[in-house]
Amino acid sequence: MEEMKIHTAGDSSVLIEFGQEISPEINAKITAFVHLMKAQHVEGVKDMIPAFTSLLINYDPRVVNYGALKERLEKLLKLEVSQETAPSRIFDIPVCYGGEYGPDLENIAMHANLSTQEVIDIHSSEDYLIYMLGFLPGFSYLGGLDERIHTPRLANPRIKIPAGSVGIGGSQTGIYPLDSPGGWQLLGLTPVKTYDPNREIPILFEAGDYIHFVPVTEKDFLEIKEQVNQGTYECVIRQKGV
Repeated sequence: MEEMKIHTAGDSSVLIEFGQEISPEINAKITAFVHLMKAQHVEGVKDMIPAFTSLLINYDPRVVNYGALKERLEKLLKLEVSQETAPSRIFDIPVCYGGEYGPDLENIAMHANLSTQEVIDIHSSEDYLIYMLGFLPGFSYLGGLDERIHTPRLANPRIKIPAGSVGIGGSQTGIYPLDSPGGWQLLGLTPVKTYDPNREIPILFEAGDYIHFVPVTEKDFLEIKEQVNQGTYECVIRQKGV
């Protein structure tokens, strides 16, 4: 088993390295440790930011010093933390694929030597693990994209990609939470707001959760969009393995 290492990261942060390899197993360890930290209410800890293979912990040095925090973390890391303490949620995200909603779907299909329907079927068949959030508020770095539909980024990035756009960039797929420049190839659009600053919890999901894309018709898309605008839409959330 790979040894976990604790490093200083400035005067009010520590970084825990859980390994070097990007994998669901290491991500599960990070997620379980985050849940343990929340349950323990470790004094002085302000927030935690998971990444692919590490966890950044920001703390208040006026409340706890580095030495005391490091000692506490070392003790917690030695505990056998069951991954069952960190139940994974699956968010079903409706997507209208192709046409004006996914202007690059045909490019993706041509690159993969597949039909557009085959691309949709492949893309919507997986539960994608959220390894980390970053780049934009609520932008999720997902793992598990089928190699058959890996697609290079655009040679000339777009100046503006609409919020909710679902794209592929190399070996990754994801959702743009805000209007943004970007070079990913777009295959669909979701009406769900994955980031809403006016919501009690602005970001819909967190690292360790999963996303499952669900194809919908344009009619369904517009109906869901109206519900989202009215504040009546509730995203379908399932427990992983249930």
